[in-house]
Amino acid sequence: MLPATSSTGVALVTGASSGIGEQIARELARRGYGLVLVARRADQLRALADELGPTAHALPTDLSRPAERAALPHRIAGLGRQVDILVNNAGMANLGPVAASDPATELSLVELDVAAVVDLCSRFVPGMVARGRGAVLNVASVGAFGPVPGQATYGAAKAFVLSYTHALHEELRGTNVSAATLCPGPVRTAFGDQAGIPDDEAEKMLPKFLWEQPETVARAAVDGLAAGRAVIVPGTPNRVAAALNHLTPRRVLLPMLARVHPGMRNA
Repeated sequence: MLPATSSTGVALVTGASSGIGEQIARELARRGYGLVLVARRADQLRALADELGPTAHALPTDLSRPAERAALPHRIAGLGRQVDILVNNAGMANLGPVAASDPATELSLVELDVAAVVDLCSRFVPGMVARGRGAVLNVASVGAFGPVPGQATYGAAKAFVLSYTHALHEELRGTNVSAATLCPGPVRTAFGDQAGIPDDEAEKMLPKFLWEQPETVARAAVDGLAAGRAVIVPGTPNRVAAALNHLTPRRVLLPMLARVHPGMRNA
């Protein structure tokens, strides 16, 4: 469920400068919510805030840095706002086998995809519970339902987010605060490029019917959160894929994934 809009309440959306995060921010703005937009790319973030109007605030932040995460509540309070909706969308991906990995890059992924989610939930959920209103949307992936050879850290990080949010959803029962995990399949954004898997290459690996547009994913995410769903997987084909990923025996599934995943080609 979503809290009612208010003059002081805002939706905090991380990773809001592009892709799914940008589209979730747009969807929430269409529904009348004030926004605090967080990302590292200050110019894109401010341009989006200007476009969405005076109730949207841009707070450029590097969420991989604990000190910058810790400063967010004070910065938001300085705007005279309180967080009624928290969208933990910021994240990064890796590519390649662990045996060829860079420790600093792997730990940066864990810091952003795992630690930042826990940190921001711990900072903002208590206030929601105290006020008796709020919602949390943590963004994972269909990859959260099983290991991902060639992206071991990324898959494990998203599995953490799914498990963590399941537990949070149950803990919040009866508080008038909800929590959900968004688990999209492949989405047409530039996210794959950052991991070294351009969309055109990924499309050769994944059937076209699995792909979704970011605005479609954002609408499904906000609708699912409003409906009180614990797990949101946009698109029927991706719901089937998630179920197969979860239920197929690992001895069968993992060799198949390893054969086709771009991250394993040079392993």
